[in-house]
Amino acid sequence: MILINLLPHREAARKRQKEHFFTQLGLSALLGGIICGAVFTWYQGQITTQQERNRLLQAEIAKLDIEIKDIASLQNEIASLRARQTAVEDLQGDRNLPVHLLDELVTQLPDGIYLSSMKQENQSVLLVGVAQSQERVSELLRNLGNNSPWLGRPELVEIVSANVAVSNREQRRVSNFTIRVSLLRPAAAATPSGPAVAPPAVPGKV
Repeated sequence: MILINLLPHREAARKRQKEHFFTQLGLSALLGGIICGAVFTWYQGQITTQQERNRLLQAEIAKLDIEIKDIASLQNEIASLRARQTAVEDLQGDRNLPVHLLDELVTQLPDGIYLSSMKQENQSVLLVGVAQSQERVSELLRNLGNNSPWLGRPELVEIVSANVAVSNREQRRVSNFTIRVSLLRPAAAATPSGPAVAPPAVPGKV
C-alpha cells in the first residue's frame, strides 16, 4: 500500500526555520542588550569614581589655596616688620651720626683749611671752606676718602682761587672750595673697606 503525505511540509519547514531565526535574533538582541548594559554600568562606575576623585582634589586644592593665602599674608607681615625694624635701626644709628661727623671733620681737617659752612641732606654732606692752597684741598680729599670710617666718596664740586686781605697792604691768595662727601651708616662704617681710591685731581687755578 502506497502512503502519500498530502500535508504542506515545505511550508512547515519554512515556518520552523523562520521561528528558529527569530529565536536566534531575539537571543542575540538580548545578549547584546546585556553586554551594552554591562559596559554602560562599568563606564558609569568609572565616571562616578573619577568624579569623586575630582571632588576630593578640588577640596584639597581649596585647602591649599587657603594655606597659600595665609602664607602670603604672613610673608607680607614679615616684610612689613622687617621694614619697620630697619627703619628703627636706621633711626637709632643716625642719632649719633652728627657727633661722628663733627668728630671726623675735626680729626681729618688739615692745617690751613677753614670751613665756612656745612649742610647735610640725608647721607650727603656739603662742605664749603677756604684753604691756603690747592694742596691742602687735595690732602683733605685724601683724608676723607682713605682715613675716615664714617665719611667716604669725597667729591670736589668746585675750587676757585681768590685773594684775601690780611692787612691794609697785604693780600694772600687762597682757594675757596666746595666738597661733597657721603656720611656712612654704622653698618657701612663697620664693613672693611676695599682698596683705597685715589681722590680726584684738583683742577688748575680759575
